Amino acid sequence: MPLTILVVDDDPALRMALVGYFELEGYVAIAAMNGRDALLKVDRHQPQLVVTDALMPEMDGFELIRRLRQQPQYRLLPVVFLTARAELDNRIRGYKAGVDVYVQKPVALTELGAIVRNLLDRAILTRLSQSTTAGEAEVSLPPVLSPEGAALDLTKRERETLALLVEGLSNGEIGDRLFLSSRTIEKYVSRLLDKTHTRNRIELARFAIEHGLDHV
Repeated sequence: MPLTILVVDDDPALRMALVGYFELEGYVAIAAMNGRDALLKVDRHQPQLVVTDALMPEMDGFELIRRLRQQPQYRLLPVVFLTARAELDNRIRGYKAGVDVYVQKPVALTELGAIVRNLLDRAILTRLSQSTTAGEAEVSLPPVLSPEGAALDLTKRERETLALLVEGLSNGEIGDRLFLSSRTIEKYVSRLLDKTHTRNRIELARFAIEHGLDHV
């Protein structure tokens, strides 16, 4: 199911541009014209991430984030702040309110898309890890099987790579931990995707967590 992004901005042109871009990228994009409108739509649509302007009428982005963070279910909701003002005081105010990343206007859509993808990936991995930890004492883990039911034959390096991938590390960071090149790690990841019949790193990480392969 596509992930949902809430776009909050009082500029209709920018709002439409962001919604259109995210929809082309495969997300469900919901638009809100200010913070007050956004609070209603957060409860209605339960987005996985919010992209919001800082300065808006009725309720600005600072107050929107403050109110979201007061609710336990939204304390870890990723928030990207769009602002034309890059003064240090404003950035500090935003981070104290609970902003994850600042993006200065005018917005480069490709950069914003990369930031959003990174935040969503990490949020998904965090939720998967938390849910697994909460239930890990209930039952012992069965042997690791492929989607077709065959036993998986993973090497020690593949298991190490998989465990570090679950932490959200890049190929370069995994290589640094294992004293291997980024290209070598890329080959391990490709081999793991093939063995588990998963399509991307998120599905691979989910597979690892579900089968107890998130640690060595």
